[in-house]
Amino acid sequence: MHIGLGLPIADPVALPEWARRADSAGFSTLGLLDRMVYDNPEPLVTLAMLAGATDHIRLQTEVLIAPLRDPALLAKQAATLDRMSGGRFALGLGVGGREDDHEATGTDIRTRGRRLDEQLAIMRRLWSGEPFSQTCGPIGPAPTAPDGPDLLFGGFQPAAIDRVGRWGGGFLAAAAPTWAGGLFDLARRSWTDHGRSGAPRIVAQLNAVLGAQPLIDHARTAILDYYEFSGRADYMAAGLLTTPDQIRSAIKQFEDLGADETILYCYGTDPDQVDRFADAVL
Repeated sequence: MHIGLGLPIADPVALPEWARRADSAGFSTLGLLDRMVYDNPEPLVTLAMLAGATDHIRLQTEVLIAPLRDPALLAKQAATLDRMSGGRFALGLGVGGREDDHEATGTDIRTRGRRLDEQLAIMRRLWSGEPFSQTCGPIGPAPTAPDGPDLLFGGFQPAAIDRVGRWGGGFLAAAAPTWAGGLFDLARRSWTDHGRSGAPRIVAQLNAVLGAQPLIDHARTAILDYYEFSGRADYMAAGLLTTPDQIRSAIKQFEDLGADETILYCYGTDPDQVDRFADAVL
């Protein structure tokens, strides 16, 4: 089981320190969420900076809301980050369910799923070196691998999870261990239904904080604020893991379900948490 860290978003200036510590400690991945209408750093810009601050750790969007973006530009940005990080970048993608994000970018939330599939087809074609159209040439740089960066897909509905098999890559499960197993099964079934060999990469997420009570209180407040739109903020805050034993137990549950990696999402901003998490799970 690989263990990664989901970066807190409240203080972007502190993130290089988080990244350097996580890289030195041996964490597998740095994950970063995406929103438009929220006080968070833009993930591709941020991960590009963190690529320069680290040597080994994977850099991963969890998840980038692709329908908010132009596919040709996104293909170029992702390939650039992939190349400049030495192939350490994984592009986690989702459709986004918040009306305000789509309003701010002039995109139609009702067609976001279809738009993501269209974007994927364009990006895969560009990453392979094909021209954009009959009248418009190729868009570089070429990514490290011919089919582009590693892809992960987040979602809860069967149609969203089926992208794992249709497009390849893996599944990002933002679900508790008690009900993530069924989602893992859907991802694996999609993989085999589309005739792919091997197995998809399965990545789980946990919300966690380790530290003194004021830090825990701050993290709970941040979760309540972030999930306020969903009507499930109290449920999400109640699931926050605050002790090493809780975290280790949840990781073991995901391991038993066959997850390849667990990302510990951090809402408290104290970078000393990196060392506490390392002591607890590495």
